[in-house]
Amino acid sequence: MEIHYRLERPIAMDVHLRVEGFTVLLGLSGEGKSTLLKAIAGLLPASGTPFGGLPVQQRPIGYLPQGYGLFPHLRAWENVAFPLLPGADRHREAMDLLARMGLADWSERYPATLSGGQRQRVALARALARRPQLLLLDEPTSALDMATRDEILEDLIAEMRQLQIPVLAVTHDPHLATMADRMAVLAGGTIVQEGTPRELFAEPANEAVARLVGFRNIFPATVASASSTGVWVSGPGWRLQTAPRPWARPGMAVAVGIRSEEVEIQDAAAGGENALCLQVAGLRDEGLALRLKLRGALSLDVLLPRLRQRDGGIIDPSGSLQVYMAPEHVHLFPPQGSADDQPREGG
Repeated sequence: MEIHYRLERPIAMDVHLRVEGFTVLLGLSGEGKSTLLKAIAGLLPASGTPFGGLPVQQRPIGYLPQGYGLFPHLRAWENVAFPLLPGADRHREAMDLLARMGLADWSERYPATLSGGQRQRVALARALARRPQLLLLDEPTSALDMATRDEILEDLIAEMRQLQIPVLAVTHDPHLATMADRMAVLAGGTIVQEGTPRELFAEPANEAVARLVGFRNIFPATVASASSTGVWVSGPGWRLQTAPRPWARPGMAVAVGIRSEEVEIQDAAAGGENALCLQVAGLRDEGLALRLKLRGALSLDVLLPRLRQRDGGIIDPSGSLQVYMAPEHVHLFPPQGSADDQPREGG
């Protein structure tokens, strides 16, 4: 399903994206993600397709706002039955939908007595009661606890795929995007990149996308040389090789991005290209992983999973380390506003 909506208030946006299966729209808070969903649902004045020009009640859309919007004075089955036509066997239909969500035994409960995941399922059953052609989910992870979030989301996504209803979920949580069939990134009122999660996480188009998908190491650089075999970039006291970039030109100001988990620790004797000796400026445990702050010619954030921690994770907090970054893990982003920094498909 192709979606193209334009609106001026409360934020100017011109958004064109494709929804396939479970699609996640990722963006920072304040970018207008919730505003876009309200526009598609007909709750805000906007022009676009599909469903443009139809009043809210005629749009075949299921909409789950943040907090789910359940009526606190109605039982679970009554919430689900609310959008059903009068005269129909509303109780039976509502119970069928709750059973599909695994909540038949909770049908007489009020929202205040349900967990976050249960309330989400009730709200989803109510949305499905409209027999929608499109489901809109606003920050679906916001009311879920970390212990059960993945299990609940996996069940819900599997249910949506079985129903073959396209879903557009908006979030600032990159973890949700990893579970999607397709994702897009919203920045500056437009889509700056879309494709599969694998494509966007592996090859973000620009700095904005890189930060949203978890890059902690992003710094300015200058292209020193470029050829069909690779690009060399440099800054004060350092020089790194990256994969070839057709758009890179010597002297061009660019940004370099490196994932924390793709920085390798190596023996000082190894040396070689893309190796730097840096000082340990801080370290802390993150569960079974170890996060390092390194300083020197470059300042790097490094995440060492359990299997990659040297000497069982014992690192001198005041010592130095030699790090290595494979050229394919050194990402290069064009100058903001350049032709190569425009919205694009995939990686």
